[in-house]
Amino acid sequence: MSQATRILTGLAAGLLLGMLAAALVPGAAIAATTVTQPIGAAWLHGLQMVIVPLVMGLLVTGVGAAADAARAGRIAVRAMVLFVAVLWATTVMAAVVMPLLLKAWPLPTAWSAALRSGLASAAPAGQVPGLAAFFDSVVPTNVVAAAAADAFLPLTVFTLVFAFATATLPEESRERLTGLFQAIVDAMLVIVGWVLKLAPIGIFTLAYGVGARTGTAAFGALAHYIVLVSSVGVIVLIAAYPLAWLAGGVRPGVFAKAVAPAQAVAISTQSSLASVPAMLKGSGDLGVPASTAGIVLPLAVAVFRATSPAMNLSVALYVAHLLGVQIGPAQLAAGIATAAITTMGSVSLPGTISFFASVAPVALAMGVPLEALALLVAVETVPDLFRTVGNVTMDVAVTSIVARRTPD
Repeated sequence: MSQATRILTGLAAGLLLGMLAAALVPGAAIAATTVTQPIGAAWLHGLQMVIVPLVMGLLVTGVGAAADAARAGRIAVRAMVLFVAVLWATTVMAAVVMPLLLKAWPLPTAWSAALRSGLASAAPAGQVPGLAAFFDSVVPTNVVAAAAADAFLPLTVFTLVFAFATATLPEESRERLTGLFQAIVDAMLVIVGWVLKLAPIGIFTLAYGVGARTGTAAFGALAHYIVLVSSVGVIVLIAAYPLAWLAGGVRPGVFAKAVAPAQAVAISTQSSLASVPAMLKGSGDLGVPASTAGIVLPLAVAVFRATSPAMNLSVALYVAHLLGVQIGPAQLAAGIATAAITTMGSVSLPGTISFFASVAPVALAMGVPLEALALLVAVETVPDLFRTVGNVTMDVAVTSIVARRTPD
């Protein structure tokens, strides 16, 4: 079995066993959660313990890679500026669209109430801070305290400033520092790999508690989640067509024909990297010079993921809706900033790892409990499909725009 299949099997088995036990021996089913819940919580804590060093390391190495690429010439600089603009635009779009989707098609009250009881330790946050609190906390006074308190927005701001400062150092010092952070990332990924080998057990134990307390509500909520979060990815995907038309001068029909082979590879492999040859061919069909596509597309695969900030923010907003966490303007602003900034550091990770590395900082910045993420990662395969296809489509669109804006 693949890792995704094992994780999904653990989720289904835990939910079904919990529901069966609740139907046959309800008292014993709930009593068993006193054993299963701590096991699942320990597994989740194993993932949480690497988030701070992993995200900090990824940001430093990601900014370093982007800075090195930008030194290569004007094409890379134009591409990086466009990448950042698209990332922030899609993040703001998700902040507007996801609440509208939840309002138009809310999770049934009975399902959300049942899941809140099933995720016993996922308590909603308390007082909703205002915008004044957001601006007061965005710059950390003590970065160690921010890391210890999981205050991800101020921690991200510090790390981003540190990464840009590192990029300005002389080459020897810069390489020494980025090499250190790359080694930290590599070590954290080894730990995450170990923890994820236990994912079927951890998710099984968490899912058992949810199934024992909620019954069939869990299946309905997971399907609801897949549809809504995938919808945000589809919006980003569709936006690539008018973007290529209006800014790149490529008619939608022509663009659709050129990008279709790369989309087919993305669907079959769920890998942007594997889609690079098809993206290069599609860009050539659009008239993009090989010299331009050869710079922009590898750079896009390395540091740009158009769907990530929008879908990561959407996941955090969905979990907040699921658990009844009130999201105020300050929390939403913190989520937008964290999602847009941290996404450039997570693009090289496998889907299961990047789900935690990308979504957890956003959720923590917004005060949203993380326990539900352990269940949602088991069904991430479907939204991840739309993530990859959207990324590939937007990569080709951005490449066509850069080509049009770059003089011969």
